[in-house]
Amino acid sequence: MKKNLSRREFIGTASMATAAFTIVPRHVLGGQGYKAPSDTLNIACVGIHGKGESDIEALSTENIVALCDVDMETGIETRKKHPKANQYQDFRVMLEKEKNIDAVSVSTPDHTHAVIAMAAMQRGKHVFVQKPLTKTVYEARKLAEAAKKYKIVSQMGNQGHAGEGARLVNEWIWDGAIGDISEIKAWTNRPIWPQGELERPKEIPSVPSTLDWNIWLGPAKHRPYHPDYHPFSWRGWRDFGTGALGDMGAHIIDQPFWALDLGNPKTIQASSTKFSEESFPLASIVTWTFEGKAGKPDIKFTWSDGNLTPPRPEGIEPGRKLGDDGGGVLYFGTKGHLMHGVYGDQPRLIPETFMQSYKRPEKTILRSPGIHEEWVAAIKNGTKSTTDFEYSARLTELMLLGNIAILTQEHNTVLEWDTNQFKFTNLDEANQFLQYDYSPGWSLD
Repeated sequence: MKKNLSRREFIGTASMATAAFTIVPRHVLGGQGYKAPSDTLNIACVGIHGKGESDIEALSTENIVALCDVDMETGIETRKKHPKANQYQDFRVMLEKEKNIDAVSVSTPDHTHAVIAMAAMQRGKHVFVQKPLTKTVYEARKLAEAAKKYKIVSQMGNQGHAGEGARLVNEWIWDGAIGDISEIKAWTNRPIWPQGELERPKEIPSVPSTLDWNIWLGPAKHRPYHPDYHPFSWRGWRDFGTGALGDMGAHIIDQPFWALDLGNPKTIQASSTKFSEESFPLASIVTWTFEGKAGKPDIKFTWSDGNLTPPRPEGIEPGRKLGDDGGGVLYFGTKGHLMHGVYGDQPRLIPETFMQSYKRPEKTILRSPGIHEEWVAAIKNGTKSTTDFEYSARLTELMLLGNIAILTQEHNTVLEWDTNQFKFTNLDEANQFLQYDYSPGWSLD
């Protein structure tokens, strides 16, 4: 298998599966570099600032027909690059007017992911949603159900999943490089935004004339506008974001979740620094336990944020850094240890002498051209993407269950989770955090 595939080669490989429709080959209609209209998607983008800018750039091989952002002053450069795209502030108006949309990207704050994605899917649009997929566990399950119901191609934007490092981690673990794994430790330097013992701002500034604050709030409870929320620092506020675990878990937890097919946890517990009713803590530690498969021992998975790194494992060389600047993962196996950075980057066996003597297995996982390109290819060929909502909803659920353990730690209880009953069986107070009541006028129905 080739180590790298071009976007075109990836599409061609994926098309071996049953296609949803026929794409006229470019060479039939034009010369080299020609792109046939039937080979171009009409994409609408909701959220064009920050991460939205890079998402749109990555999708610009297609026809960007509409740009939507609650703040008409943001994403100026993106607007200039796509002068023919129709401009909107309200995604609902956009979906109603733009009848020719094939697909929608969503790059907004966490609390609006679910309502935007659901509205698009209900109209038969393919959907790409930035990580984390949703703000609540309930929302994650609803989006997974809807993607299946409406038979659309979905994708969550955790770009590390498409990387070479992530595939190497899987292939080495599946090869048995470090034997049976019973413990995993993951960490991050996040948060890099304000959170902790935050209180609501008391001053009430005027809403900028370019901003529709009511749409920005969406399903969240009403509160006055303040620049502490928009455009960047919303991640640390519980009504809008999912904290450090929600932000980076989709990247860091994704690697062991995928490689070990972890599934649903049996128990979750957490501890943290102090935090308010409004925010998430500056640092936390979360531990999940997963039932061992095929007679193997249970797996203990510990997450830490706030730049808290785990103890250095036995065998690692003095002076050698754990992970990378953003964090990393350590796997503890019966034959040795494996370590990598945030996106699965630079996986290495520990100690380095073990790495040098290891005979790498054949590459068995199809290499991806990129998380966005993969989604586009799947739409055009009627195939599955690798982080579709069926997969990413389960990954997101794991992260959000960890947040619930953080929020309920004062009960001094190891939470017991029953995924089939969709509830914590030993602490009813924790179940209130699985979903919240939307503001009037907002729904997932």
